[in-house]
Amino acid sequence: MLELSARLAQDIVSRTMRIIPFNVNVMDARGVILASGDAARVGELHDGALLALARRATVEVDAAAAPHMHGARPGINLPLVVDGQMCGAVGLSGAPDAVRQFGELVRLTAEMILEQASLAGELQRDSRYRETFVLNLIRGDAGGRPELETWARRLGLDFGRVQAVFLLELRAGAADAERTISELQRLQLALLARQPALLSATTGPYDMVILDAFDPDAAPIDTAARRRHAALVALVQESCALPFTLTMGLAARGVEAAGVSWQSARTAARIGRRRDPARTAWSHYDLALPVLLSGLDAGWQAAQLRQPVARLARDRSGATLRRTLDAWFAHNESAAATAAALHIHRNTLDYRLRRVEELTGLLLARAEDRLLLYVSALLSQD
Repeated sequence: MLELSARLAQDIVSRTMRIIPFNVNVMDARGVILASGDAARVGELHDGALLALARRATVEVDAAAAPHMHGARPGINLPLVVDGQMCGAVGLSGAPDAVRQFGELVRLTAEMILEQASLAGELQRDSRYRETFVLNLIRGDAGGRPELETWARRLGLDFGRVQAVFLLELRAGAADAERTISELQRLQLALLARQPALLSATTGPYDMVILDAFDPDAAPIDTAARRRHAALVALVQESCALPFTLTMGLAARGVEAAGVSWQSARTAARIGRRRDPARTAWSHYDLALPVLLSGLDAGWQAAQLRQPVARLARDRSGATLRRTLDAWFAHNESAAATAAALHIHRNTLDYRLRRVEELTGLLLARAEDRLLLYVSALLSQD
């Protein structure tokens, strides 16, 4: 049931008194005046309103009756009903014959304002409900699985469909936090209007997670997921007023899929930013190997895998060799492309790569050694 607040009551008074030449009072379900064109009357108990509420009908108070009713003055009082529930009353002060013609107009205006407020409240509650569900889902709390499945049914999410989580990050300075929060809220509403099936939740002042569920049909899951990613990037570009990155996680089925997708999206975003800060869109599928290897960042295995690049760091030219190695891998081990990117002669590149072999003890012509060195470089990135 909608609770008639003083703020809503004042909104009704302010709007209606702009269009009629009489004082307007708004009372709650107990007959207490919440707002009035005559501020001195706020807080008074209005017997005329109580009578209208009890009868569920319009009550007119003339000059003869007013002195015998507490808080009443000549005028009319009409009950306010929203969604079949009596929530208060509205009154117009003045001779009944003079104000009667405005009574129905004021009542309809008041009920429209209250219905809009009720709908806005429901949408806000639904938005919080959807956000809570998404946040619980990506956290992957197995103990809450039955509850998540109940929520999913209510929101129309079928865990048998493929799910992909997208991480939207706004690029703005710390001083713009208030603006980014407002922009994220606006984006949520825009996405809900354009794609009602999408579920979203803000995860920080600059970040929002978006959950998409789809059927890949005959296409491979990764192909279908890439198409969804491209479509969502285009949609955000139309709606977002700030620079952003949109990273897609691994697409999969099941209750745990969203949690896995969320983790892979976060890792892909971190790696993607490091590789190319100017790029707008990344996905797990662009960076599958480094994303999967990111789980090997602790333990004795990680220490062993980092050793080859650690040997480079001990040499006085280690920083130069490391930049050369990263560029070589980034250009798919093409000597010509690497030399051009580094603005060095091909012979200089050959010398540096031989020096990498000497220091690491690995042969770049051997596929297994190249893979080990690539993994070592990935795990040794800041």
